Amino acid sequence: MFRKSTKNSPDAEPKHSAKHPVDQVLPPGKLTVYGLQHVLAFYAGAVVVPLLLAGAIGLNEQQLAYLINADLFTCGIATLIQTVGFWKVGVRLPLIQGVTFTAVAPMIAIGSAAGGGVPGLRDIYGAVIVAGVFAFLIAPFFAKLIRFFPPIVTGTVITSIGLVLLPVAAMEAGGGDPTAKDFGSPANLIMAAGTLMLILLLHRFFRGFLATIAVLIGLVAGTLAAWPFGYAHFGSVAETPWFGVITPFHYGLPTFSLAAIVSMIIVMLITAVETTGDVFATGEIVRKKVGGDDVAKALRADGLATSIGGVLNSFPYTTFAENVGLVRLTRVRSRWVVATAGVFMMAIGLLPKTGAIVAGIPHAVLGGAALVLFGTVAVVGIQTLGRVDFREERNVVILATSLGLALVPVAFPEFYGFLPEKVQMLLASGITMGSVSAILLNLVFNVFRRKDKAEVAATTPPAPVDMDTVNAMDTEEFTERIGSAFQGGEWIARAAADRRPFDGPYALRRALHTTLFEADEQRQLELIRCYPDLAGAALAEHRLGRESLRDQCKAGLHHLPPDETQRLTEINDAYRETYGFPLVICVRGLSADEVVDIAESRLHNPPEQERATALVEIAKIVNVRLGDIVREADPEPAKTTVKS
Repeated sequence: MFRKSTKNSPDAEPKHSAKHPVDQVLPPGKLTVYGLQHVLAFYAGAVVVPLLLAGAIGLNEQQLAYLINADLFTCGIATLIQTVGFWKVGVRLPLIQGVTFTAVAPMIAIGSAAGGGVPGLRDIYGAVIVAGVFAFLIAPFFAKLIRFFPPIVTGTVITSIGLVLLPVAAMEAGGGDPTAKDFGSPANLIMAAGTLMLILLLHRFFRGFLATIAVLIGLVAGTLAAWPFGYAHFGSVAETPWFGVITPFHYGLPTFSLAAIVSMIIVMLITAVETTGDVFATGEIVRKKVGGDDVAKALRADGLATSIGGVLNSFPYTTFAENVGLVRLTRVRSRWVVATAGVFMMAIGLLPKTGAIVAGIPHAVLGGAALVLFGTVAVVGIQTLGRVDFREERNVVILATSLGLALVPVAFPEFYGFLPEKVQMLLASGITMGSVSAILLNLVFNVFRRKDKAEVAATTPPAPVDMDTVNAMDTEEFTERIGSAFQGGEWIARAAADRRPFDGPYALRRALHTTLFEADEQRQLELIRCYPDLAGAALAEHRLGRESLRDQCKAGLHHLPPDETQRLTEINDAYRETYGFPLVICVRGLSADEVVDIAESRLHNPPEQERATALVEIAKIVNVRLGDIVREADPEPAKTTVKS
């Protein structure tokens, strides 16, 4: 009765499976449906960049159509590189790759400076190829900065991504073009609201498979409902050829301009921050620990895909936040689903007719679905921020300032209009402003600062007290001091306070143990759930309480090799999935290897046995922590015996 049910989970892993859900291959039918859902959620964002660029540098319809096909084909390649991976390239998480919006303004500037049209494209592709190589080479160095991305930074970045993208969803819901006469018309609002309502109803009243494809059903149903009224346009499908070929350097050999290359390198640095945020967000969603090596692999994939894009007539690549939201919404964690979507994208790029069908989805329908997808990304950020201690005023300042700067260009796109174009390129991206602000402010407030005396004192364990002092404490002081032997067990200490006076530490321990084991089952489970993971993210980021930090450090869990940390993280995740509460072990006096071996062995116990074992381990933890809090009675002085 303590086992967490997983029968409705779309990719529930077998009990005690060594394979993480991210790496599990689903049945072909589910791979197809879930993969198609990712493609439809991604499609609108994928084609926006070619549409904007073509109009700005004067490309004709045929050139635009080719750019869209090349973009989709290369998106598929980029997604396979990121999800399937090889060597040290690709993070192997369910991440869709798409053309970054950050590159739009710089590419328009590069293309226009070269005279527009095909010559402009050649200059763009030259800069894209070089910038991709640069991003690939700097990936391991950028990843070393991972220690500067604690939850206050990653949570702020992820939240900023979601909030900044929400206006894009609103624009799509209004019809896609704010300058159009019918933007925000009742018809567009009805299509967007109807799509959104259907997705919400599916999540409210259905479980399992139907709930996981709610976005796909909403997009298909919304399009079919809009078709009879002329809002879904499929007229070009008949005129579009079935097959098309993407050839390298279709518009001729690229040209290389130093100014263009510098601009595109800046774009890649910006997208590196965005990709880092998306990788952390996805790691949170799929419950897989993300470290510096993972970030480096993801950034190498971005760089390689960007250079390939320059060769295959496409643009710079980064992870797509809307699909991060879809992973969170559906709880389908398999990276092979997204790899399947990559195959679909390559097929669509080679089958222009298929692309024309997908292009017929009304903007308003896409916008209705995007509202919940982008909002979900923001929720992931808020969940990450839940691990931040906002009692520290400096963390409040970091979040407040960064979110404010992120939303300025969203509220007023021309806010920085009087500044030079190169400066505008940096400041006009809300995601960039929020990310850079969070990183810099965290350095100023949390990294490059001296700890004050109070903070140093807080990390130093207080001297133990004798039993006379314990018995003389008032109830509040006793509860606070003795309650620190537990995680969330102040209620046990408060109950024990009424049994004073104690004649020694043993009597105190017995009173605490009695209250613990006589508590009702629900309260015991609540107590067990208060304990942190072993060698989890909270330990790496020093977010554990003083007692837990001391326990885990004494067992050497803070110095585990990366593979052992990953192994213990997977055991923690599997244990929670099976029993519904964290793995609790009294680690004091154990080596790191012993902790890992015990953790693995306990995965095979019945739920009732594990609940009882967890309570026994808590009692052991109480005993060792009380040794730090209460001083044992001084031993009697040895008597001297005089021999006659």
